[in-house]
Amino acid sequence: MRIKVFVLSRAVLLLSAVPLFAFFVMLLWNSVATGAFTGARPIDYVHALGLLVLSRILFGGFRGAPGWHRRRQWEKWQAMTPEERESFRGRMGCTRHTNTRE
Repeated sequence: MRIKVFVLSRAVLLLSAVPLFAFFVMLLWNSVATGAFTGARPIDYVHALGLLVLSRILFGGFRGAPGWHRRRQWEKWQAMTPEERESFRGRMGCTRHTNTRE
């Protein structure tokens, strides 16, 4: 039952957030781009939604649940021994979090 409520709440949030973001894209485009670019024309809501989807594909991608990759990497990090962590830091060029206490 909790999963159904969670999925339903996420769906409602998504269905309310996407039109709101598209509206803000339309407002920003019509106020900024038409003044900044000579040939730019005002766009309507449908074109703003298309621009939003296009920018998400080009710059953000559709990766599923946010934070999933980070959580998986954290679990891998927690399973490493201190020697494996130091080896990983050496391969990544990270020198910030070394334990060199005198």
